[in-house]
Amino acid sequence: MEPCFLTAAAAAAQIREKTLTVEQLVRSCLERIEQRDRDVRAWSYIDPAYAIAQARELDKRAPAGPLHGLPFGVKDVIDTADMPTGQNSPSYVNHRPSKDAGCVAVVRQSGALILGKTDTVEFAAGGRKALTRNPHNFAHTPGGSSSGSGAAVADFMVPLAFGTQTGGSQIRPASFNGIYAIKPTWGSVSREGAKLLSAYCDTVGWYGRSVADLALVAEAFRLRDLASQKPVTPRGLRIAICRTPYWNKAEPAAQAALAKAAERLEKAGARVQDLELPSKFNSINEAQRTLMIGEGGVAFLPELLTHGDRLHAEFRDMAENKKGITAKTMVEAYDLAADCARTFDALFGDFDVVVAPAAPGEAPEGLHTTGDWVFNAMFTVMHAPCIAIPCTKGAKGLPVGVQIVGPRYSDARLLAIGAAVAPVIDAEGK
Repeated sequence: MEPCFLTAAAAAAQIREKTLTVEQLVRSCLERIEQRDRDVRAWSYIDPAYAIAQARELDKRAPAGPLHGLPFGVKDVIDTADMPTGQNSPSYVNHRPSKDAGCVAVVRQSGALILGKTDTVEFAAGGRKALTRNPHNFAHTPGGSSSGSGAAVADFMVPLAFGTQTGGSQIRPASFNGIYAIKPTWGSVSREGAKLLSAYCDTVGWYGRSVADLALVAEAFRLRDLASQKPVTPRGLRIAICRTPYWNKAEPAAQAALAKAAERLEKAGARVQDLELPSKFNSINEAQRTLMIGEGGVAFLPELLTHGDRLHAEFRDMAENKKGITAKTMVEAYDLAADCARTFDALFGDFDVVVAPAAPGEAPEGLHTTGDWVFNAMFTVMHAPCIAIPCTKGAKGLPVGVQIVGPRYSDARLLAIGAAVAPVIDAEGK
């Protein structure tokens, strides 16, 4: 097997055992990029010679942390001191930040090798779409705004990559590309040095090809309570199947994925029940959108004053409050989000984990869209941790996943549950 096809966890083990060098892994990833990226277009910046030089240096060092030698893609709205951060914006071509973003610094100091920057929707917020195409079918979107990161991990160009989520930009691309992802609890990973859209919603997450991959990165970030977790088995787990208030947006492929996940978990011995959320959750996505656009106006006012008409109309409209969002509306949205978060957390006296759709269905055709985040926004605005797990394929042969969700700051427990249920849910990917 070419090293690029290894999961991050498998590659890390081989590097520790000295049966694989970092240079061999990096060269394999670069060869895969050379073969495939002219079609997939996942990368906005990559320097092969620099990557190989970094790999050779890492091969000389003792392991510095759990990510030693693992190549990492970085969404191009996240600052890197040694590579441009272009934001997919005409105003930031060849922009060179002076320091790494907080999340980049953590993985770099934990031994990761920053392979390059992955394409993104402009500012991870709107405007220009990424050029990236879905590696399963080039006519379809890979999702967004973490377009390049999702596609690069799915297409075996890199084992790990950062994304961000304000609405559904981490979990939805995972479903569309058939890979694993985690959106941690809001505030558990530094978002310093990542382009700001909504201070209340923006969350840095990462992609891998197994729950073990996600857990390796979680270890580097020292997510709370990791050391105290005990192994979990599916038998006896209390599973809540949550169709959410937006079930009418679920296409047949998403409906089938959730049904298959429930059936497989029940056969594995889990106690599966339906969960219908209280009526106040019917407005939670509207609250998320209000906060995203309202806070987005604050985030893009400096860009408007600096770049004027050169700034895309979507960002100008936010900065000029074209939606007419009032102070009262903002307060009501904050209050509803907080109320729903408390109510959602309290459900976990009755359940261990919630399983919900990760996307409305298969990835839509065309690069003019990144798909709908209708099944993600509520969990983002409630600050709940989510893990995307592949499940099945739809009528067009494209991946469709589900997400497991926990209460705030249950990331470690959610990863332990994910390790138990992923082989059950992702039965077709074995």
